[in-house]
Amino acid sequence: MERTVEQRILVVMRKILAQIVREVTPPPGMKNPLSPQTLQDIREAFELISTREKELMEVAGKTARERPRYADEPKTTQAVQMPTTKRKLDS
Repeated sequence: MERTVEQRILVVMRKILAQIVREVTPPPGMKNPLSPQTLQDIREAFELISTREKELMEVAGKTARERPRYADEPKTTQAVQMPTTKRKLDS
C-alpha cells in the first residue's frame, strides 16, 4: 500500500524527534540540556503523531496489527506444514 504524503510526513517527524532525543540525552547522572517544558512538548508531539497515525489507519480500515512490515523485521508468526494423510474412500 502506498503511503500518503501525510503518512510520510508523520513517519519522518517521528524519526527526527526520536533522533533529536537520542542525540541530546545525556549519560546517566548528568543534567538533561532540554528544559522540562521542551521535554513535555516533545512527549505531546509524539502523542499527536501517534494519534493521527491511528486515525489514518482507521479511515483506511486497518488496525494497529496490520501495520506494514520491514523486510528485515523478525516475524512474529511461523508457518508450519501439516502432514497429509491418505484416506481410503468408501466405494
